[in-house]
Order: sequence, then C-alpha cells, then structure tokens
Amino acid sequence: MIALGGAITAGGRPSSLGVPGVVCAPAGVDPADLVDGFGTAQVSNAVHIVATGAELGVPVRGQVIAVATAMQESTLLNYANHTVNESLTHPHEAVGDDHDSVGLFQQRAAGWGSVATRMDPRGSARLFYERLLQIPGWETMPLTRAAQAVQISAFPDAYAKWEQPAALLVGALDNITCTRPDGPPGSVPVVPGGVDPHIQKVLDRALAQQGVPYVWAGGDAHGPTMGGFDCSGLMTYAFAGIGIGVPHQTQAIWAAFQPPITDPAQVQPGDMLLFSGSGRPGGIHHVGLYLGAGRMLHAPQTGDVVKTETDIWNHTYYAREFIGAVRATHRPAA
Repeated sequence: MIALGGAITAGGRPSSLGVPGVVCAPAGVDPADLVDGFGTAQVSNAVHIVATGAELGVPVRGQVIAVATAMQESTLLNYANHTVNESLTHPHEAVGDDHDSVGLFQQRAAGWGSVATRMDPRGSARLFYERLLQIPGWETMPLTRAAQAVQISAFPDAYAKWEQPAALLVGALDNITCTRPDGPPGSVPVVPGGVDPHIQKVLDRALAQQGVPYVWAGGDAHGPTMGGFDCSGLMTYAFAGIGIGVPHQTQAIWAAFQPPITDPAQVQPGDMLLFSGSGRPGGIHHVGLYLGAGRMLHAPQTGDVVKTETDIWNHTYYAREFIGAVRATHRPAA
C-alpha cells in the first residue's frame, strides 16, 4: 500500500483478471510520477481523500469522483484564503482569494461547516462524500454530473479532464493494478462495478452492427446509410446513443477529443483508437472502438463488414499504425 500521509489499509485489491474497467495504475508506480505537475504534497492530500472514502465505505468510483473534483478545485493543494483570516492559521500549501472558499474542495462557509473542518483534508473529504452519497443514482452518473451535483460549480464541464488522472491516482493508492489476461502489458484493468453504464450503451450499440457491410461515407447518428458504415460513421452512430456528437471524419475525431491517450496501458473500453500511416495526426486514416482485453470493433474497408479484431496490441498492422486513443466526454443527453 502507498504510505504518504497515512497508509491505506482498506480497499486494496491487486487485480489478476482481465475484466474491462476504468480504474487502475501500473504495478509498482510511484503515485507522484503519475500526473504531470502533481508532486508529493498533492499525492499526500489524495491519500487523505481516498482513505476517508475507504473508511466511509465509499466505492472506488466515488473516490475517483472526489479526487477528480479536488484536482479541478485546488490542484490537490490545501488552500487557505486571504479573506478568511482563520484559514491562515491552519496548515496549508497555497493561499487563494475566491470568495470565502478554502481547502481541497474550495468549500464555502454557507452550508459546508467550520473553517477548521474545511481546512482539514480528511474533514473536507468527509463533507464531500456525505453530499455525494445523498445524490440518488450518483454511482451511474458521468463524473461531471456527479461532481457538479455536489459542488454546484460555475464550470461543470471542467471536471471531465481530470477523470483519467484521478482514476490513475486512485488506482495506485487503492492498489488496483493494470493487468492483462494475454497480450502486451497493461491492456485491461480490473475495476469494481465494471464499465460505466453509459459507455456500455455505446459498446452495445456498436456491437449490434456486427456483420453490417462497410460502405465509404456510410452511417450517421441513426444507423447505416447507403447500406452500411465506414469507420467514422460507426463511431458517430455508437456515441449518438448517449447524446455525444462524433464527427464523421477520422482526423476531425482526433481534433475534437484532445488530449490523446498514447499509452495502450491507459486505453479504456469506449475509447476511440486512431491509426496513422505517418505517425502524425495528418496521416490519420482509420478509427475503431476499443472493447477491452485487446479487442477493437471497427468497419475495416470496402468488401468487409463491421467486426471485432482481437489482440490488436500484438497485431503487426494495428500496433504499428496506432497513434493514440481519444475519449469522448462521458455525458448522456439531457
């Protein structure tokens, strides 16, 4: 277990099965090396958040939501506030001036408790979890919606960019190791609860099209057109099921959902895999939907049909052409 600011003794679960999911970290990694710009102080604060969640019996998904929220609100630094004199008397790593917001979650005085509680990493985490657990159906909400329901932020979509870094960090602190049933290292993590329901809907919607012919420029948000799908048309259709617009062009898909995920160990089910003949974005020519366990669903080429490729990380063509994956915002239509 990681022992920064207190060892975590609950929730550790080294994985050994290739079950698709979203939360894990490479075995033996130093958590301080996982997220660019985040060092020991921030990891120590994440330890407090994760440990508090474990003590309260909050599932790993809730811990990821909490850590991602603190990443957005404070970059995991415990903030005092120039306008809140008492906050300056408590241990802190930075000083802000946003209204009367203090602590890791930038909790304000109204309705959030005492300054001392909000300035205490575990106390502020407990306040966050208590509100999260009161939200009906939070477990199946996209991270942005769950975080926003607690925080009522002016910038609700900002939480989305922290989902993957938070998943990595919680994976390391909860000792959830990225493993693989076969193929190259890091293809599939084990995650309690499996794939997010919204992502499962995307996968199911796409998988139902297996056997449909490849047709250049074919497919839209409603299904096959001209008798079939091309590779990007299949993505457009799959994500339309949860209200996400995906461009019907591979290079536009790459541009629309930056930043890319270039390490296969971090690719998750529901990510779109992009392939380039030149190794550069200008050479991107193909896209497929990652299913987990080294499998990809795609519409390959004229004369073929929508189908699943296996062991793509060892495939002589796809492994060579892979330039990165992109992740659409996991937000269903209202």
